[in-house]
Amino acid sequence: MAHIVVLGASIGGLPAAYDARDTLGSEHKVTVVNLSDHFSFVPSNPWVGVGWRTREDVSFPLEPYLAKKGIGFVAKKCTEVKPDENRLVLADGETIQYDYLIIATGPKLAFDEVEGAGPEGGFTQSICTVDHAEKAYEKWKAFTNEPGPIVVGAVQGASCFGPAYEYAFIMDTELRRRKIRDKVPMTFVTSEPYIGHLGLGGVGDSKGMLESELRNAHIKWICNAKVTKVEEGKMYVAEHDQNGEVVKEHELPFNYSMLLPAFKGVDAVAAVGEDLVNPRGFVKVNDYQQNPKWKNIYSVGVCIAIPPVEVTPVATGTPKTGYMIESMVTAAVHNIQNELAGNEPERKATWNAICLADLGDTGVAFVAMPQIPPRNVSWMKKGKWVHMAKVAFEKYFISRMKKGSSDPLFEKYILKALGIQKLK
Repeated sequence: MAHIVVLGASIGGLPAAYDARDTLGSEHKVTVVNLSDHFSFVPSNPWVGVGWRTREDVSFPLEPYLAKKGIGFVAKKCTEVKPDENRLVLADGETIQYDYLIIATGPKLAFDEVEGAGPEGGFTQSICTVDHAEKAYEKWKAFTNEPGPIVVGAVQGASCFGPAYEYAFIMDTELRRRKIRDKVPMTFVTSEPYIGHLGLGGVGDSKGMLESELRNAHIKWICNAKVTKVEEGKMYVAEHDQNGEVVKEHELPFNYSMLLPAFKGVDAVAAVGEDLVNPRGFVKVNDYQQNPKWKNIYSVGVCIAIPPVEVTPVATGTPKTGYMIESMVTAAVHNIQNELAGNEPERKATWNAICLADLGDTGVAFVAMPQIPPRNVSWMKKGKWVHMAKVAFEKYFISRMKKGSSDPLFEKYILKALGIQKLK
């Protein structure tokens, strides 16, 4: 019997645990280790940030649903990873031995890299976690009583741009519903070289489409932007040209601000050192989601090391989107299955991307196959149907995670019919 431990229980970790249980069989033990005792659907956080959703709408306790699938659960912080000893050390000193480890921790939020940024000790809000989104909503409620300028966006080194666009347009929609949009100048600040770059070099006509949406919503923007400092009610932004030279210094007043930070690897994983992680603390993996040194360690999701798709004047990272992460999960689990059978890993994730971005009362959808260019397929479409599709997907995914279904048959066959697959 092998013991497979999944470190993390978000959009990568929870499907990995279910997939491991379904694929590897009951003769093997599966355990999830996670700091929180709840799963939260991260893509809904922009809605939580304006009160369109509550924590109860988008989260649920992990233990009872994992138990139904025969999966062990430990709700404790991991403080050390000891790859040479095949064990994890938890905050209370408990240790967990593993035969295979799937690291799916998600990121550490590097607010400290920009002075004055972040909801804890800083002056900007965040929607990266449901805790942060709840705090953002509390600030939002006060803001709507005393409206003024908004600055929203993503700082240098950020790799997750979609939620910043979503939150900007969701705030715009909510302000219009409240009939106070005319009192709120909005500025979108981003390290992207152009609107719609998304850390991906653009997808389809993302540049033209998102620029048009920002214009229609009367949202100004600053690209190639480096946020140098944030003070209470004021943000300092250096705008760069294509050569990386500063062309303008902006001082942006705000009554409300949300900035997405750059990401790093979590402390326990990053502390292992260069054989496991890159300088930012992200886990090094080969084509099989497997660490090159410790072959029994796999990693999936936001915590893996992927280089930027291209050099940009201000640093940008590459996002890891939902379906891309699910393809990593499927590959990792199938390769563990191969190893348990005495074979070498052979399954590779396609890293295809299917994204639904809500824009308040409309939305944009894109397909990028693979997510990182050059691509076989690249398109983006807009319409109110995307907003409705994202609402439906939220309900579907949360239900799926409660049922413990890692790869429903109807989903697999529908996507296959569209030419979208998880494995090469």
